[in-house]
Amino acid sequence: MNYKQMLSLMTLGTAGILQAQNAPYWQQHVDYKMDIDMNVKNYQYTGKQELTYTNNSPDTLKVVFYHLFLNAFQPGSEMDARLQTIKDPDHRMVNNLGTKENPQYQSRISQFKPEEIGFLRVNSLSQDGVPVKYKTESTILKVDLNKPIPPHSSTVLKMDFVGQAPVMIRRTGRNNPDGVALSMSQWYPKLAEYDFRGWNTTEYITREFYGVWGNFDVKITLDKNYIVGGSGYLQNNNEIGFGYEDAGVKVPKVKGNTRTWHFYAPQVHDFTWAADPQFIHDKLDAGNGQTLHFLYKKYPENWKKIQPDMLKAFQFYNKFVGKYPWRQYSFIQGGDGGMEYAMCTLIQGEEKFERLQSTAVHELGHAWFHLILASDETAYPWLDEGFCSYIQDRALGMLGAKVPFAGFYKSYDRYVKSKYEETPTHQSDRFDTNYAYSITSYSKGALFLRQLEYIIGEKNVEKTLQLYYKNFAFKHPQPNDLIRCAEKVSGMQLQWYLNEFMQTPHHVDYAVDKVEGKGNKTSITLRRVDRLPLPSDVFVVDKNNKTHYFYIPLRMQFGEKENPYSYERKVLPSWGWGHPTYTFEVDIPFENIQKVVIDPENITTDINRDNNTFQK
Repeated sequence: MNYKQMLSLMTLGTAGILQAQNAPYWQQHVDYKMDIDMNVKNYQYTGKQELTYTNNSPDTLKVVFYHLFLNAFQPGSEMDARLQTIKDPDHRMVNNLGTKENPQYQSRISQFKPEEIGFLRVNSLSQDGVPVKYKTESTILKVDLNKPIPPHSSTVLKMDFVGQAPVMIRRTGRNNPDGVALSMSQWYPKLAEYDFRGWNTTEYITREFYGVWGNFDVKITLDKNYIVGGSGYLQNNNEIGFGYEDAGVKVPKVKGNTRTWHFYAPQVHDFTWAADPQFIHDKLDAGNGQTLHFLYKKYPENWKKIQPDMLKAFQFYNKFVGKYPWRQYSFIQGGDGGMEYAMCTLIQGEEKFERLQSTAVHELGHAWFHLILASDETAYPWLDEGFCSYIQDRALGMLGAKVPFAGFYKSYDRYVKSKYEETPTHQSDRFDTNYAYSITSYSKGALFLRQLEYIIGEKNVEKTLQLYYKNFAFKHPQPNDLIRCAEKVSGMQLQWYLNEFMQTPHHVDYAVDKVEGKGNKTSITLRRVDRLPLPSDVFVVDKNNKTHYFYIPLRMQFGEKENPYSYERKVLPSWGWGHPTYTFEVDIPFENIQKVVIDPENITTDINRDNNTFQK
């Protein structure tokens, strides 16, 4: 869509009249105006925030909540406590005082001195000009409103606050591993989302984010030598600075020893920025009035090398999922790995080009699966991380990477064989291990779509993602919204698949149980060993190396996929879940049978492939 079309869609979303597939849909809206003064010597900043909140819900709101994420980076916080109790803490967030064989982890947060912690403190807060009562509980601020907010009305909340960027522990803070001075993510008091489930008041422990759609008007004042990149469009780029315009950016004028950078980000649910006096800035024309920006300082040869690949990936995602709606996207060196934010990503540099390339491709994918299709990452991380991992491997395959999805299959197989597997139905911070969260969200989430290809066909999965994007851009879709799109595209019934693969501990395990002669024919019996049902692709190879393809639809899907192979296909009667075995006959004498194999291309997540094949 073009920029005017995007603004039209934004207007509809702001009014709260967008429709979900099968029910009336509403979502809240918030507009931020913020003025920030950052002291780059002590990493403290003061802020003024004016927030216009529109209640598009059918409910009258008597309270509102904010997230104060930086308060997590303090000794004694829940994040600190979790690091001291989880079996496998994030290595970036702990010191190992033991050995590799016998680790003894110490939370880095627990060792923070006062000048190293992160914090957000609210100094004053008013509603429509009248002070309100508020209370801070660690990373959550509760506000008791003077006037309830009726449905379809707005209120203005003004706040003065002070913050401190912590020593880099996770995603945000000062002096990241590459030496970037400021990585400012989740740095401001952020209004919590209110949806059909109520308020999202999850304590910040370490996971993902969920936010309210809105427009951000942000002014950042800091040391004159710093270059700033982040969310939004620079509004004062006509003010000529100190020659940086040669790289395509005209920075604001000096005012004493500081500059003020003025950004505007339309219809996003987050605002992030990073700054460093040594940033190098490159940009690429992506066509259609869009630009890719790159700001970096370490490993410049790799940052130069990834740029044409990111342009190809950007164009691929535009075609594979849907058109990116904003005029720019920025790749910024910062953070402690890779993390997605509005109109940008923060990425730690890598010595190995392939790792930087893979991370950058993944984080760019989040511009679609997170910043536009803004599912609740705290509740359904697989719907975001997993789907982004799926399109990441599609893009890497386009760029020439070998064996897309192979890593996801390997990690999922190890996970199933481990003692740590959990079902992905609880809040993301509630996983018992980081390992379980990671494999469930990334690998199993990617394989959800990969295995869906086996059920409805690869092209139909692509069409499903495009319909999902078309219907739910600038919304907060749920898992059922995705599966309904797949049903509309394929004509099949698919609720069983969402339930079985993402809401139960069931696994795929199909076996060739018996192959025996029956006159001039051969009888083949398949067995469903574990509980997760799927349709079955079965290849029978005769002694002349001719392949005979048999397709067994799953009864509960009430439909069949198109033939994905070049072989002629015979569609057999459907297999009902209640029957653990299925027998069919082929017009080939047993002595002429060479091999029988289920799922010949190993697309499913079958946990025991040894029993998938009968071979003489």
